[in-house]
Amino acid sequence: MPTKPRQWSLARQLLVLQAAIVGVLAGAGFLLAYLDADSATDAKARDKVTVVARTVADAPSVQAALSTPDPSATLQPFAERVRSDTEVDFITIMNRDGIRFTHPNPALIGQHYIGTTVEALQGSVFTETYTGSLGPSVRTIVPVKSGGQVVAMVSVGITVDTISADLRERLWTLAAVIGSVLVAGLIGSLLVSARVRRQTHGVAPAELRDMFSYHEAVLHAVREGLVLVGGDGVILLCNDGARDLLDVPDPTGSAVADLGLPDGLAEAFMSSRADEIHVTDTRVLVINVTPVSMGTVVTLRDHTELQTLTGELNTVRGFAEALRSQAHEAANRLHTVVSLVEIGKPREAVEFATAELQLAQQLTDRVVGAVEEPVLAALLLGKAAEAAERGIELTITEDTAIEDTAIAARDLVTILGNLIDNAIDAASSSVVVTARSSDGELLLRVSDDGPGVPPGVDVFRRGWSTKPAEGHGVGLALVGQAVRRYHGTIDIGADTGAVFTVRLPL
Repeated sequence: MPTKPRQWSLARQLLVLQAAIVGVLAGAGFLLAYLDADSATDAKARDKVTVVARTVADAPSVQAALSTPDPSATLQPFAERVRSDTEVDFITIMNRDGIRFTHPNPALIGQHYIGTTVEALQGSVFTETYTGSLGPSVRTIVPVKSGGQVVAMVSVGITVDTISADLRERLWTLAAVIGSVLVAGLIGSLLVSARVRRQTHGVAPAELRDMFSYHEAVLHAVREGLVLVGGDGVILLCNDGARDLLDVPDPTGSAVADLGLPDGLAEAFMSSRADEIHVTDTRVLVINVTPVSMGTVVTLRDHTELQTLTGELNTVRGFAEALRSQAHEAANRLHTVVSLVEIGKPREAVEFATAELQLAQQLTDRVVGAVEEPVLAALLLGKAAEAAERGIELTITEDTAIEDTAIAARDLVTILGNLIDNAIDAASSSVVVTARSSDGELLLRVSDDGPGVPPGVDVFRRGWSTKPAEGHGVGLALVGQAVRRYHGTIDIGADTGAVFTVRLPL
């Protein structure tokens, strides 16, 4: 199978790009510096030959020598001394016809000057680059005047080879500077590339792009919440599922303590716990916290529906247990009636059966007649049977009366069912239940004759329970959640035991 060619990593591409940029900049800098140095060297040569030519033309000794029969005898030594002192390549003094009086090569004295003399004969200073007897040179020709008339000319020049040698000396220094800059740039690029390689693990840009796309797709597609919390408690990452479950806007960059979460949930974000249940105002969440190098990764799963179904299942199970106990009691009563008939006491059998039937029917008729919500009525009857089986007398007060309300049946079961269960568990002999709708509110009150609630304890905090076994501590938290959802209130009082009073606005 053909394999996909390995792409260059981001670090390598960055290194090559930086090296190319540094190389191009160094080359461009060298070219610009070369052009500048070439222009400066040429301008320096022109200025130099012009100054020397003017100085020689204005020298009194030159004026005096021109009037002698043999000007070369005086001018040649003078011109050579000046040439040597000023480091020019030639100084040629000539008459108006261009016949040389001086030259670095004495053999050329008396010969005609090679170059342009028209401007000098007209009294002007002229500079040009011309190929003469010494080769190409930059030269300036200056008129020598006497009484306002041009009597001779002076030409001073520097050969192009000399100018090029001076330029080469400058270029060596320039090349050294540019080379140092290039080396420094390449070393810097190598260091940057090494750092990028460590941070990107040698991944290519296309792979990084794909990884980011996959990250975004997975992060926002999963229904579970995912939160990355830094070591300082600031949220670094939060997906859509977490924002929905926590019911907060985008919290990225905010501290966990500033999100308004329940204290236990906020503390769990910074801990290391697995599959822990937390109750918010609207949801039941299972969180899992995993420490990582940069902080903690928190996963959130919504168990609200599951918890509700579990509560309903427990209610149904309670109903089934109540039916089982009632069936057991009915079997006992039936055996008693049959035995009374067998021993020849039918009147006592009828009285016994009628009395038991009246007690059960009275409770059923009162509950069904007072509570229009069938689920709530069934709950009360089932809890009454469960309490009787456990030896607890569950009393439903005479003022119990509930009309049809807008409160969901499952929330009523959550509130009243958990309160009655806790009361039965805590009671020593009796539980009293009141459920009444009046004056625009629904009143639910459950009291027992148990030890009561310890003072200063938040019983609605998830995890609080008087039962030593694990798995408890959620019921009252769910009660508090349901009450808050309907903007109701819940009060805890004390009589012979604990008294829980819930008021829900209708």
